[in-house]
Amino acid sequence: MQYRKSDAKDYSRQTMKGIWAAAATPFHPGDLTIDETGLRSNLRHWIDDLKIDGLFIAGKQGEFFSMSLPERKRVMEIAVEEARRSGAKRQAQTIMSASDQNIDVVIDLARHAQAIGGDYIVVHAPTLHFHAAHDQCVLEYYRHIAAQVDIGIALWSHPDNGYLMSPELCAELANIPNVVAIKYSVPRDMYARLTRLAGDRIIVSTASEDEWFDNIVELGWQLYLCSSPPYTLQTACDLRMREYTDLALAGHIAEARRVRDSLNPVREAIRKTKPADKPYAHQKYWQELLGQVGGPVRRPLLELTTAEKAAVKAAFETCGLTLPARNPAQAAAE
Repeated sequence: MQYRKSDAKDYSRQTMKGIWAAAATPFHPGDLTIDETGLRSNLRHWIDDLKIDGLFIAGKQGEFFSMSLPERKRVMEIAVEEARRSGAKRQAQTIMSASDQNIDVVIDLARHAQAIGGDYIVVHAPTLHFHAAHDQCVLEYYRHIAAQVDIGIALWSHPDNGYLMSPELCAELANIPNVVAIKYSVPRDMYARLTRLAGDRIIVSTASEDEWFDNIVELGWQLYLCSSPPYTLQTACDLRMREYTDLALAGHIAEARRVRDSLNPVREAIRKTKPADKPYAHQKYWQELLGQVGGPVRRPLLELTTAEKAAVKAAFETCGLTLPARNPAQAAAE
């Protein structure tokens, strides 16, 4: 690690900034093993060409729920290698998902992330559908995990767990020395309240790209943490998310808003073609249209039909994203 446990909050405040993306995990067609070459290719493209600042690894977007413990650890190792590779044009930070319903697995993954040089971990709140009250359980849960490791921890609250952590609970958790951030997938009034309550002790963020610009301008946020838009709304020659982010952070609000709004046709193309029951397959196919490695999803997720792919491709081709020029060999292969 590049910081001591006691310095985790200060270190994160200085370095946990900008655009962080939740990485999808590409699998080989047929046997559905991890496509390590494809993953490395995507990571390099995202860091070098799309100028993404941080990588959220082995989370929900990465289909961690379908992966074995060794697979999750291997994906973490690849991400650290690519984020810190020698001679690269840019480097990125990493945040590893140690989320699991089994707390021993959480701690095992957290220690692995720390041992291999990950920058941070993220741990979602425990699933407590059977509880009428959650706060004390959640407090003790995170306190126990934080005591086992030195690495900085991001909290993660989302509806999947059967409840939402209140801003007041999150503000109390922010007192833990190595709790540094939160991915707060909640209504805007809740994360705005947490920003006011504890924004000096915890970096607050949410995964909604639709709200990112407003959160920079109105709430003073420094971190987009994180989902797939950083690599689905951009190409190597069309970096409008990067552009509007940098403009907004620099205080050039009107120009940032103009660039942000110019992406509305891309957002609409994704929204109108994404089947409600197939978001992962849709995203991976969109990546393939962008020239990235997508690949199949693992069960229990569903694949797109031929008709659904045709609809996605038609919307993609008219959404206004600027694509790199293809060389003759690429065109012939298609």
